[in-house]
Amino acid sequence: MNSVVNRPAGPGALAAAMSSWTDMNEHELRKQYSPSEWTHRMSREDVVKAHEASLTAGTERARRVAQTLLDVPYGEGEDEKLDVYMPNSCSPDLPLVVYFHGGYWQFLSKDQSGFMAVPLVQKGVVVVAVDYSIAPKGNMDLIVSQVRQSVVSIIQQYSHVSGLYICGHSAGAHLAAMVLSTDWPRYSITPQIKGAFLVSGIYDLLPILSTYVNEPMKMTEEVALRNSPSQLVGQLKWSSGDCDIVVAVAQHDSPQFRKQSEDYFKALKSLGLKVSFEDIPDTDHFNVIEKFVDADYHLTKLLLKVMGKN
Repeated sequence: MNSVVNRPAGPGALAAAMSSWTDMNEHELRKQYSPSEWTHRMSREDVVKAHEASLTAGTERARRVAQTLLDVPYGEGEDEKLDVYMPNSCSPDLPLVVYFHGGYWQFLSKDQSGFMAVPLVQKGVVVVAVDYSIAPKGNMDLIVSQVRQSVVSIIQQYSHVSGLYICGHSAGAHLAAMVLSTDWPRYSITPQIKGAFLVSGIYDLLPILSTYVNEPMKMTEEVALRNSPSQLVGQLKWSSGDCDIVVAVAQHDSPQFRKQSEDYFKALKSLGLKVSFEDIPDTDHFNVIEKFVDADYHLTKLLLKVMGKN
C-alpha cells in the first residue's frame, strides 16, 4: 500500500474530507462529486476534453497493435456489445481483462475503452472493453444487469482463458464492484474472477442522489441502495474470496472520492478478503486511468504482477 499523503485543494477541502456527506449542502456535494474541480493540471473544461481525447487516442493505438473483434454481442440489446483486443500470437490459455468505462454512467463508450490493451497485449493478455446503455437511455438497474451479463457471456465464449480479471474506472469501478457482488447462482454460473482493479470509484450512491449526476439517472433511494457496493460487501465473502482486489485512488481525487475508496477498502479488509489500497501520487481523477496506456505505469505493472506477467 502506498502511503502518499494527499494535499487537498482549497481551504474547505480538509473539513470536507473529515465530515460525512450528510453534513454537506447541495453546493458542497456537487463540488465533491465533480472530479474536474480537483485537477491541478488544467481548467475544468479542458481536463474533460483532454480525457476523452486521451482515451480515444489510446484506443485507436490499441486497434493498430492488437488483433480485434469489434461489436461482439453479449446480449440482444442495441448497446450490449463488446470489443476484444488480442495478442498477435495467441495461445489457448491467456489471461483476460474486462474493462468497464467511467463517465458517470452517461458518457463515454467502448470506443474510448481499449487503451489499456496497448501494453497488455504485448504481454500476452486479452482485453475486453464493454459497452452498456448510458443514461438517459439506460437506468442503473439495467446497466448493472448488462455488465453482469457481459461477464457471463465472456465466460461462456472464452472458457479456456487462464484467468479472468476485471477493471473499472470511476463509474466503471462501481460497476466492477457490482460484478464482484453478483449473486452468481441466479446466472447458473460461478466465474472464477482472479483479480479486480477498482480505480477512483464510487461505492455509495446515496450522496449523489441530490446532485447533477442523478438528473439523467433518476435514481430513487431504493435504487441507489440496492446498487451501492458498500451495501453489498457481505456478498463478496463467498463470491470473491480468492480474488485479488486492488482499490486505487488518485492523489488529487476529491476528499469524498478518496473517502469512498478508503471506506470501501476498509469494509473489504474487515471481511478478510485479499484487498490492497493504492494511493497513486501525482495523479488526478482522469490521468489515473489514462496512464494505463503506459507499460511503466505503476498500476499497469501491478496488474501484470497480479496476473503473473511481470
